[in-house]
Formats: sequence, C-alpha cells, structure tokens
Amino acid sequence: MLVTVTGATGHVGANLVRALLERGDQVRAMIHRGDSSLAGLDLERVPGDVRDPSSLERAFAGAELVFHLAAVISIQGDRGGLVPTVNVEGAENAAAAALHAGVRRFVHTSSVHAFDLSRGGTIDETSPRSEARHLAAYDRSKAAGERAVREAVAHGLDAVIVHPTGIIGPFDFEPSRMGRTLIGLRDRTLPSLVAGGFDFVDVRDVVNALLAAAGRGRTGESYLAAGAWVSVVDLARAAAAITGAAPPKLVSPMSLARLGVPFAAAWGWLTRQEPLYTRESLSTLAHPARISAAKAERELGYHARPLEETLRDTYAWFADPAAYAEGAPP
Repeated sequence: MLVTVTGATGHVGANLVRALLERGDQVRAMIHRGDSSLAGLDLERVPGDVRDPSSLERAFAGAELVFHLAAVISIQGDRGGLVPTVNVEGAENAAAAALHAGVRRFVHTSSVHAFDLSRGGTIDETSPRSEARHLAAYDRSKAAGERAVREAVAHGLDAVIVHPTGIIGPFDFEPSRMGRTLIGLRDRTLPSLVAGGFDFVDVRDVVNALLAAAGRGRTGESYLAAGAWVSVVDLARAAAAITGAAPPKLVSPMSLARLGVPFAAAWGWLTRQEPLYTRESLSTLAHPARISAAKAERELGYHARPLEETLRDTYAWFADPAAYAEGAPP
C-alpha cells in the first residue's frame, strides 16, 4: 500500500515512517526542508509545502492512505502569520488534495491544544475547542485546522483526527522543545524548574494511535492520544533516576516564572534560541487538566506505556542513536 506522510521529517513523522516501513508499506515522504531524520530509509521523497496545493496533489497522487502531520508548533504567538497559514490553511489544502486524489483514508494529526485546556477538569473529545481570542494562537490554529478537515468530511473525505498530548520519546532529531528540556536535565544546564505540569505521551504510542485510527477509526471522529499528567518536578525526578544527574533545586512558583518571561525572551533573542518558558507555555503548565484517552482505548485499542519506559528509551536514543535504532523497542 502506498502511504504518503506530510511532516515526515518531524518527531512524530520520523517514528511513523519507520513503523510504516516495518509493516511493509510503500512510503512517500513529503519533504519541506532537510530530511536528515530519514537518512538511510528506503522510501520515496517528494518536495512539497502544505501552503502549495499543487505540491500536495503531486504528493497524494496514487496514495491509498495519507497521514497529515505537517504543522508549526509555537509558544510565541502566530509567528508573523505562519502558524495559521500552515496549521489552518495547510490542513484545508491537504484535506482538499486528498479528496481530489481519491485517497481512501486521511488521518489528520491535531493536538490536545485544539481543546480549551484553560477550563481545567477532564478533557475528552466532547470538550469545547480553543476558539476564544484570548487563547494562544497555536491552540486556536489547531482547533481551526480540525474544523477545516471536518468540512472536507462533509464533502465526502474519509478522515479521522488524532489529538496527541505533550510528545516525548526517541528519534527526536531536531530535537523538540521537550527533547531539549530532557537534555538540559541530563546535562544539568537548566537553572531551575517551574511549578505546574502537563500530560506527556510517548511518541511511539502516538504512532500506534495514528495507525489504529487509519484502520479502525470512525470517519469524522476525534481521538485523544494521552499519556499521564506529571508535574515538572516529578518529570525531573524521574529523569534523574535514569541519568543520575540531580535535578535543579530551585522551583519557581508560577507567579514568579511569569515575571521572568521578558528576561527569558531577551536571553532567547541574544542566544538565538527559543525560550522554554513563555506566556503561552506557562499557561499550558498552569492548568492541570485530566486528559481522557478512554475513547481511543475503547475504539482503537490504544494504551500508553509508563513514563519511566519512555524516559529510559529517550535517553538511550540521545546517547547513541545508531545503537538504539539497531535494537529499538516497539
């Protein structure tokens, strides 16, 4: 079966492509920029950009299944309009191209941020989406991207939507923001922690949810792929148990961390690195919502592995990617 993956070079994409190849699929990866995360893999590479409908049509031609992963993650506003352009218009373009190409099934990777997490409590697939203007640009873009896919479903597209929570795990080539956090904990370069926490899920469990959604998900349905809520402090302690590197002793209360946002932004500008803490990221950590994966468990057979297993494998991959890949656990 020919399967096209957009966003194939990202964290989820690098894991998904490997899983597809492992099960014997013919994979076509749509490449927007460098593809070093796919080096050595036997797959078709085609250039493309979700903002360019013609490139999507070429990438989807003849494909039976499409996984749409391409997105811009941001904790710093809409990045000059890039966030809505890629996450909303890009999703609309991809869904339209899949419908035009006659793709049998389209799996859209959204995010838990499509839901209004500021409400707290338990979040499931029926919870309100992120539509209020005071919410982060990224959150609103993921909700709007989901709506765009649903509009295509109304016109005949067989699509399923998966909403992962905070993703961590191996084959994190860039690395991701959470990957940089875990490296910082290992190398003891983080000066302090912050109060709060989030729901973190293993990237391989997200891939399993995407594959199950492609095969068993109901058309037009959303599925939350959650792990478990963990505080930043407990995450650091769990990492320390694996690496042996003591976590930072200083834990900033949320009020103090918010006061430090301008200084973090200035430091990020000076060092040309994205700050870990911004107004948006702190807002996410401040709302201890419980994310329910009950629907995915019931309908897709989904389950999330323990955090300790994820951290152990992630650190093993960071330490020696080649050795890990040779004996990578599922």
